[in-house]
Amino acid sequence: MHTKTRKLMLQGGVILLGSLVVSSIGGWARHATADDQPTPLTAPAIVGELRSLEQSLEATRGELAVARLQLERANAIIDFSTHYNIAADLAAAIYDVSLAEGVDPALAFRLVRVESGFKGMAKSKVGAIGYTQVLPSTARLYEPGLTTTQLYERNTNLRLGFRYLRDLLERYEGNPDAKLRLALLAYNRGPARVQELLDAGKDPQNGYASALMKGYRRKS
Repeated sequence: MHTKTRKLMLQGGVILLGSLVVSSIGGWARHATADDQPTPLTAPAIVGELRSLEQSLEATRGELAVARLQLERANAIIDFSTHYNIAADLAAAIYDVSLAEGVDPALAFRLVRVESGFKGMAKSKVGAIGYTQVLPSTARLYEPGLTTTQLYERNTNLRLGFRYLRDLLERYEGNPDAKLRLALLAYNRGPARVQELLDAGKDPQNGYASALMKGYRRKS
């Protein structure tokens, strides 16, 4: 009996103690709410907050867009470097310069592979130089006074070679594939020779364009 009474008293004490704790917390919360009541926001203040949030959101979107482009670039460079078994810095140079000159990187890599086998010091029997095998006379149309030594510089060679290809791509008319083939043939044989053959009703194809375009998917 005494044991049962002690259990009831203990349970009652616990309940009472819990009630006091809850009551104390409630009183503290009400007191804190009354003391810490924030100043009501006015309409201009709300508008200002919204504008600030909108600006922060736009800035975040911009940062995400930049990060996405950087990731795409890094992945593309790694893919090209692996596919062609070339150094990452060379792959990065071809990728960046081709984009800057308005040439599809996938086409630019094919051009460099066919022209020089990715060898910067390559020189043909007719005097074409470097990665893109540009003739000094052609390069000087874009940069008068350019020396042969300068044309061997990697970025200079890539820039002038891709710029020349871009000009040839814009020269011809017709459907995109036909224009691309003629531009590549002109790059290889010279635009004057290609035009001479066309004017004579002959086909200027010599296998160069077909070899370079094999497996290439033109960007729409």
